[in-house]
Amino acid sequence: MTKAELVGKISRQTGIERSIVLHTVEAFMEEVKIQLGAGEDVHLRGFGSFLVKHRAQKTGRLLAKNTTIIIPAHNVPAFKPADVFVDKVKNSTLNK
Repeated sequence: MTKAELVGKISRQTGIERSIVLHTVEAFMEEVKIQLGAGEDVHLRGFGSFLVKHRAQKTGRLLAKNTTIIIPAHNVPAFKPADVFVDKVKNSTLNK
């Protein structure tokens, strides 16, 4: 599902104009990015959590050049679904 399809579906279900739903979805995504960029996690009860995970410095290899490189420590975004979310996906009739 694309963002446009999601916006269309929410618009039809709620009766809210597409443009308002689009601005709302984009504002949500932007705020999640801002919070994660600031090192803050975003928790949505019943859905899941957007987390910032720290990756330690490590040694990597460039096989094409046969050299070793240092990959610096960095943060990466992650999503951890809520148990309710996981159960719904696991018990979906589409997967059986």
